Amino acid sequence: MADLFDSAPRPAAEGPRPLADRLRPKRLSEVIGQGHVLSPEGPLGAMLAAKSLSSLILWGPPGVGKTTIARLLADETDLAFVQISAIFTGVPDLKKVFEQAKIRRGNGQGTLLFVDEIHRFNKAQQDGFLPHMEDGTILLVGATTENPSFELNAALLSRAQVIVLERLSLADLERLAQRAEKELGRSLPLTGEAREAMLEMADGDGRALLNLIEQVAAWKVERPLDRAQLSQRLMRRAAKYDKSGEEHYNLISALHKSIRGSDPDGALYWFARMLEGGEDPRFLARRLVRMAVEDIGLADPQAQGICIDSWQTYERLGSPEGELALANAVVYLALAPKSNGVYVAYKAARASARETGSLMPPRHILNAPTKLMKEIGYGAGYAYDHEAEDGFSGQDYFPEGMKRPVFYAPPERGFERELKKRVEYFARLRAKRQGER
Repeated sequence: MADLFDSAPRPAAEGPRPLADRLRPKRLSEVIGQGHVLSPEGPLGAMLAAKSLSSLILWGPPGVGKTTIARLLADETDLAFVQISAIFTGVPDLKKVFEQAKIRRGNGQGTLLFVDEIHRFNKAQQDGFLPHMEDGTILLVGATTENPSFELNAALLSRAQVIVLERLSLADLERLAQRAEKELGRSLPLTGEAREAMLEMADGDGRALLNLIEQVAAWKVERPLDRAQLSQRLMRRAAKYDKSGEEHYNLISALHKSIRGSDPDGALYWFARMLEGGEDPRFLARRLVRMAVEDIGLADPQAQGICIDSWQTYERLGSPEGELALANAVVYLALAPKSNGVYVAYKAARASARETGSLMPPRHILNAPTKLMKEIGYGAGYAYDHEAEDGFSGQDYFPEGMKRPVFYAPPERGFERELKKRVEYFARLRAKRQGER
């Protein structure tokens, strides 16, 4: 995948050059939007100042300048710039690249090998870079739009520093648009609102913005176009969303935490983002049930039922009407009282069960269907709670010799306020019954 301002050197005689090619920065200081890594205090700025550039993985969305930065790093360090793409490069091609890099090294010049879409190489191919990185034959700069933690080998990551590049902000895109207008020698025929809409359509991708600008600049119009007219002429870019990749997990995490944080507007936004990205509403329905169980629990016992009902409504209505039922559940969960009291108690009980898993229940609560079992004490002394005062015997139901633990501590929120009163009530009765024995 070519990157922002990326192209191979061209001969003197050539046809019209794309705007992205004409605006390619010639110095790192001209790169827009990545000051956090290129400034003197940033990781790349510090490396260049110390003249100690190491192998890198440039991780960021499309159109933020990964290829441009790699090319300019080679210029800054007097390294030969070699670019390959993992999509089109096989093992024989890699061997030739390494052989040529060894020849350059023998002649006193290093090689910066830029690998676009490096995450598309398999484990064996990624391992093939390691010896050439270690002996200094190449300085590797890989580019990826995917999370390196998931897609790249640990051995490769341990030998390269991951540099995170950010999507371009609206201010960054406006600077790029102004630079484009200067290159074109004229302003774009857009109203202020239409210009803002065009920047939003680019969705943080500088290359996409320059493509849009080229289209707009070619139109012959008598007066500036407004937002509606621009939308008629341009198609909005599909939002970046990979239903099986990191964006899927990022957005469901944002939805879950917005609900946990009692923010219905934030929750609806992330819910809508996932739907717009093509997420399966059934996945969202399952996650809403999980949120009701995990983050609301008995603070609002109706929450789980509302989620199940909304899921069933979706199954009956289908899209898009059924998605409104899920949206109702999203808002209800966001505004419900929150509690993880049972969740914490459940995990504590599981941990205790693992530690004491061989202990028998106390004999007085064991059934005794045979004479022998009765003779050895099964069921002896069992108090039938319905016949006890207040319907509560206060007997101990934990294994003999095990100190009684406390797993469930209801918080003072929602319906669990009432459950807390019940827990405390039975605790007092239990102490009273034990004192009477």
